Amino acid sequence: MSLLDPPPAGFRFTGWHFLAAIVGFFAIVVATDTSFAILAVKTFPGEVSATPYEDGLAYSRTLAQQQAQAKLGWRATAAAEDDSVAFEIRDRTGAAVAHLSVTGELRRPATDAGKIVLAFRESRPGRYVAMATIPRGTWDFSGHAVGAGGARFDADRRMTWR
Repeated sequence: MSLLDPPPAGFRFTGWHFLAAIVGFFAIVVATDTSFAILAVKTFPGEVSATPYEDGLAYSRTLAQQQAQAKLGWRATAAAEDDSVAFEIRDRTGAAVAHLSVTGELRRPATDAGKIVLAFRESRPGRYVAMATIPRGTWDFSGHAVGAGGARFDADRRMTWR
């Protein structure tokens, strides 16, 4: 058998076979990437808020409220107790701030499920307690206090019940 003899009969890999292999490979890559992109958008569309434009407009009001709160000089502590949440507010001299209307809520850090709305009552001057059955775990607490003159104070804390 010499180099000039025709090759034996059987399968021959031609240019058409090569073209089919390349087209098939890229078709699989494009189909896989497309399916991943569709799944990604369906499972998380990228929205953090349902009303982002309105949230942006409200940001100036939020900054003004934070500046007014800083001028008050109030400080707050929050404690996770067995069947309650204790919220204490003091002014810049350390004196208890009494006779406030206090509300609050607990939310799980990673989900909106299980929100608990808290109703506080003043147990002693400057100390407000909300009774609630709180499941074990970590919670984000948001407390809101309003004084007689309209002074508003907001505080956020992470709390854990064991």
